[in-house]
Amino acid sequence: MSKENKVPRPFRMLFGVLSSLIAVFLFLAAVCAGLAIFLNKAPPAPAAGLSANGITLDDSGSALIIIGEGESSYAVGIRLEQAGLIKTRLFWNLISRFEKDFIKAGSYRIQLPASQSEIRAALVEGRQILLRVTIPEGVTLKKTASIMEEAGVCSAAGFLAAARDGEIIASYGIPNETMEGYLYPETYFFPAAYPAERAVRTMADTFFSRVGEIAPESADMSAEELNSYIILASIVEREYRVADEAAIMSGVFHNRMNINMPLQSCATVEYIITEIQGKPHPRQLFNSDIEQIDPYNTYVINGLPPGPISLPGKTALDAAFHPAQTDYLYFRLVDESAGRHYFSKTLDAHIRAGALFVKG
Repeated sequence: MSKENKVPRPFRMLFGVLSSLIAVFLFLAAVCAGLAIFLNKAPPAPAAGLSANGITLDDSGSALIIIGEGESSYAVGIRLEQAGLIKTRLFWNLISRFEKDFIKAGSYRIQLPASQSEIRAALVEGRQILLRVTIPEGVTLKKTASIMEEAGVCSAAGFLAAARDGEIIASYGIPNETMEGYLYPETYFFPAAYPAERAVRTMADTFFSRVGEIAPESADMSAEELNSYIILASIVEREYRVADEAAIMSGVFHNRMNINMPLQSCATVEYIITEIQGKPHPRQLFNSDIEQIDPYNTYVINGLPPGPISLPGKTALDAAFHPAQTDYLYFRLVDESAGRHYFSKTLDAHIRAGALFVKG
């Protein structure tokens, strides 16, 4: 009797059934794998110029996809299917169900053609478009908001709302009603359609980091004491034109405050006109301007205004914390093209410098 005949018939039948099941399973697995490969494969690239549901196709063969805060993977799949970037959202939903990682909000540029897995990988890893935004030294909060909106980072209104948010301000211990002066002027790289609150916090974090580097002694200051230096720095930022004169100007303002003399900064009056009153930047100031009653008018008040008037940069901050030690109480612009000032100890010398400049 052969070995095969020694195997009981029931077992032979069981082996046959199992073999058939395995064959069917392998066949179905191959079909599913082939179907997955087919569905995952990128469809023919849609025509450039189409724009709908937050997805824009450009002439470079790429798609700009904007993912909103809290948007579900299911909703994204519908938009991708409608835009023709994937064959079917059913396979997209299947991938999303089995993968634990979530897609991230932001703006993405996907080079086409791209498979569903490639698109999802970009959205999960957060490989967003970064916009280069330069905030110049000495600009105001309102101007900064406009720059952010023009760059496509966030709306000006949203940025201002975040910079005036009481919880955000309190989280940094700032004793003011806005973040004016506490956002560092620098070049940043933000994603497009970035949350305004995150942008404000990034700039504030950078500010406090830079202040710590410029003036380590600031770490031991109270919020009010630090604020006084920031206010002064914001004034110096708007007054100096040549970097080596910033510390001297700061020294002049320190000397004036020490003898209870008004700062008499034209920059504070300009701030009232442009930022508080919303008028165009004046070409020159008149007596009616410097005589108006306002807490920011340092011609009619003694000491510092209530808050900063601009975003100070490194030079102005360093000058505010480390003023030049001089006896000067006055300075006057004497070389407009070079941005040079004449510094003097007395009012008579200050007036004579003005007369010489006019004659020159």
